[in-house]
Amino acid sequence: MKRNQMPRQKSLVGPDIQNPFVHKMHFTFLDKLQVVLMSITIAPIRLILVILLLLMVWPIVTLAVAFRSEEDKTKPLSGWRTFAGRPLVVVGRMMFWLMGFVWVRTTNARAPASEAPLLVVAHHTSFFDILLFFTEFPLASPVSRLENAGVPLIGTLIEFSQPVLVKREDPNSRVNTIKEIQRRGQSGGQWPQIIIFPEGTCTNRTCLISFKQGAFYPGVPVQPVCVKYPNRLDTITWTWEGPGAFTQLWLTLCQFYTRIEIEYLPVYTPSEEEKADPKLFANNVRTLMAESLKCPVTDHTYDDCRLMTTAQKLKLPAHAGLVEFEKLHSKLGVNFDKMQDLLVKFKDIKGAVWRKGSANITFEEFSRYLLLPKSDALQQVFDLYDRDGSGTIDFREYVIGLSLISEPANNDETIQLAFQLFDTENKGHITPEELQHILTGAFNISDTDAERLFEEVDVTGDGKITIDEFKTYAEKKPEYAKVFITYQELKQQQEQQPLGRKECFSSDHSGEFDQWSMQVEQLSSKKLQ
Repeated sequence: MKRNQMPRQKSLVGPDIQNPFVHKMHFTFLDKLQVVLMSITIAPIRLILVILLLLMVWPIVTLAVAFRSEEDKTKPLSGWRTFAGRPLVVVGRMMFWLMGFVWVRTTNARAPASEAPLLVVAHHTSFFDILLFFTEFPLASPVSRLENAGVPLIGTLIEFSQPVLVKREDPNSRVNTIKEIQRRGQSGGQWPQIIIFPEGTCTNRTCLISFKQGAFYPGVPVQPVCVKYPNRLDTITWTWEGPGAFTQLWLTLCQFYTRIEIEYLPVYTPSEEEKADPKLFANNVRTLMAESLKCPVTDHTYDDCRLMTTAQKLKLPAHAGLVEFEKLHSKLGVNFDKMQDLLVKFKDIKGAVWRKGSANITFEEFSRYLLLPKSDALQQVFDLYDRDGSGTIDFREYVIGLSLISEPANNDETIQLAFQLFDTENKGHITPEELQHILTGAFNISDTDAERLFEEVDVTGDGKITIDEFKTYAEKKPEYAKVFITYQELKQQQEQQPLGRKECFSSDHSGEFDQWSMQVEQLSSKKLQ
């Protein structure tokens, strides 16, 4: 019988938007017909003209950034090198008009760099976002991936905009990026404004994910900028799951027109408290922008995307890796490397095959992973992990369950007591017969599963389990400690029930186990306090 769900910590409740990194398109018959007709008529002409415009402005921009020393690259463009700015803006506007962006609605005005050194832009949806800001003078400097600077033609345009380049896989890149933003942001308007997409990755615009704090470390005024694409068919969104970049570009070229709305919010000047706390500054700006965009906020980050990639490598559906990393990291202290390790372990529990549309652990898989038969104790532990009462455990629930349920119970004293329970003669090791004797009495485990469990723990294969082997296995599968404690709790409850209820437990060999479980429960309760 399924127990009643326990009250959950509100701080760990799942997000309103489960997956902001997926984009699915739904075409009507007329949409498909339009794409076919535009693909053989207007779209190719649009693309050719856009490329010709890029080729036209490329020599001018190339000359403007040529022959600069490394020292010159650390200074703002000046003198004759800035002359290419206005031609580039004119070409940028023509390109956008050719691509169908004929309805660009702008609300309020962009503040000068002297008032707001940084433009904070959201939603970040597509590569179109940054190109949009090549249509307004003076040009602003984007914070962009290093890889973007190598894109033919576009890379030269990005270089002329004097970007802050980020190399995401470089562990020092984050610190270097923050220092560069601070240097430019505190230059008193000498550098162009910096455009920052604080979400750090593209989403489907259903929410605002966590803002990275790089834009907020300088503690200077920022101007929030809200970007919307209010179109019936969304050909703009380019995120982790969905159509690729060229597909979205081509589909956009196949539209008669594409609408864009840009809203410049009032310049946000941080308080002293916000200057001292970049996270608070970022969250307050995000809240303000979410109100304007009329969308919820979540604690997803780029690290969730990295976990999605790991899930795909493990042949799990990409969404299995979504956990709201920022929230779990701050609440539970689980870092990214450990999260990746747990995802591998989650896959091991799932087994080699997952059902289409579901990457969650079932009770049967949980039982099989622990080599324990189904029981009331095992069901209760499973239900503790199953936070939403769905009957399965997703990866997010698994991480929370390990952190709050199993690992606190799996301390060194618990492991030592458990070893002493199995080592009945105090020999310093456990034999196969001793392991089977206790587990059969407590859980009615089969001989086959007991033998297999012994072989998993006995990594040296010498026919005995040492304390080191026992501890290593207990740390690998901390779920056992909570299962054993739960068994004891249920055993105590059933002793107060009518005799008919007692048949749920095997009592022939459970006396030693009951005594150990009571000691473990006391230790676990003490640690949790």
